[in-house]
Amino acid sequence: MRERKSARLLVINPDQQVLLFKFVHKDDALAGSEHWATPGGGLEEGETFQAAAIRELREETGIQISSVAEPVAERRFEMLLPSGEWVFSVEQYFVVQVADPTLSRADWTAHELKVMAEHHWWSVEELRCTEQTVWPEALLEMLRPVYGDARP
Repeated sequence: MRERKSARLLVINPDQQVLLFKFVHKDDALAGSEHWATPGGGLEEGETFQAAAIRELREETGIQISSVAEPVAERRFEMLLPSGEWVFSVEQYFVVQVADPTLSRADWTAHELKVMAEHHWWSVEELRCTEQTVWPEALLEMLRPVYGDARP
């Protein structure tokens, strides 16, 4: 099984909400499923996790930054891609605080335009109460470095 490395972003706005995109799959290997997930994606050849985080943030949100801090979390698991390929996924999560929550879809790929239906800035309370599928499952735990022990 191929290993797929990816950088994921915990993008936090001035209201201390985290950005998630809603993925809706209609005609690929994940057809019939939908979920909310953080921005991010796979590393390109020779790219570091940090460089991928900066690139993916720009491509998926239009937000440009020059660096990211060390990752706050890592996940390792088997995953089915929309193409139908099973991979062993290695994800690193990076926190990015943004002053302006305005987003752009200008650099989205054809696949992203097809499956990324909407975005929402989620509060901690919304994340605690939702019955919708949110990835990663341990998102509130990952946000602890951002909010401290008092919030999530």
